[in-house]
Amino acid sequence: MNREKKIIRTSIIGIIANVLLAGFKAVVGLLSNSVAIVLDAVNNLSDALSSIITIIGTKIAGKQPDKKHPYGHGRVEYLSAIIISVIILYAGITSLIESVKKIISPEVPDYSVAALVIVGVAVLVKIFLGTYVKKVGQEVNSDSLVASGSDAMFDSIISASTLVAAIIFLIFHISLEAYLGVIISLVIIKAGYEQLRDTVSELLGERIDADLAQGVKKTILSLPGVQGAYDLIIHNYGPENLIGSVHIAVPDTMTAKELDVLEHAITAKVIKEHDVVLSGISVYSVNTQNDLAMVQEKRIEEILSKYPEVIQMHGFYAEEALKTIKFDIIIDFDVKERQKIYEEVVKEVTAAFDDYKVYVNLDSDISD
Repeated sequence: MNREKKIIRTSIIGIIANVLLAGFKAVVGLLSNSVAIVLDAVNNLSDALSSIITIIGTKIAGKQPDKKHPYGHGRVEYLSAIIISVIILYAGITSLIESVKKIISPEVPDYSVAALVIVGVAVLVKIFLGTYVKKVGQEVNSDSLVASGSDAMFDSIISASTLVAAIIFLIFHISLEAYLGVIISLVIIKAGYEQLRDTVSELLGERIDADLAQGVKKTILSLPGVQGAYDLIIHNYGPENLIGSVHIAVPDTMTAKELDVLEHAITAKVIKEHDVVLSGISVYSVNTQNDLAMVQEKRIEEILSKYPEVIQMHGFYAEEALKTIKFDIIIDFDVKERQKIYEEVVKEVTAAFDDYKVYVNLDSDISD
């Protein structure tokens, strides 16, 4: 079964389970005059709606690329996650308002054995559902399913707390319903906010996962002739659509034919091992016929060692005939005055090699 079918099937199971739970809880909550159980039912309905949106988003995301969207429609999954987040936030805010009203004008709950049994069963169902959905989500790399599974597990805790509140009332005749409703509402609001924040962050473009970045670079470096891999960029066009580019360092004696063979080999191996399409591979030449270049590079490394803000130098190449030196540096993102540090480096290196034209490119720390 492919990824799309697994997500849809799992979401349908979630819809059926949540609708049934919502129905039972709503009846029990209204009959027992329990605001916490009613709010728990509303939460189940929002979970069912989230599953419906996940299905719609997955179907759209699975559409083939077209002229207007050559990279496919995978990012629709993130848009559907934003909608789900807004629904969760709305449900949390609405339930918070209702809970506060119950605190101001309290109503005495009337629990029955049947009500408590249904809530207890709901706890077990949510634990099973959450474990299953999260497991499938991890298997198919679906953030929506993983989030839904985690949310279901958390719902089981909320339902369990509702059950505890009911038992406390029956034993001690102390009603914690409305206050529990406030706590549940705040938890729902927090979950909605965090999901919205994380999804928006993904759409803005997050740093490449460290394991993926290091894995891709390791794969590239495993091929003969490659002496370095830098400036790896990977764009996310959906969980299953990663497209990127990289700079490789190779000997300056390599021919165009050899480079062509090498680049094809890199592309094929990275796709096979990491499911990442490298649409662009640029080249840094490494000096092999200029002994002076090694001395110059070492001198520049000594200068850069005085700047702890500079976390990497790469792409060094010296051309003796043209009297040029070029290299790239990466300055830590945490440094507030990156441009100032860059200008100081350029000034000091230029002074050290005053008979050369020095070209220093300021790169960004985009991957590990």
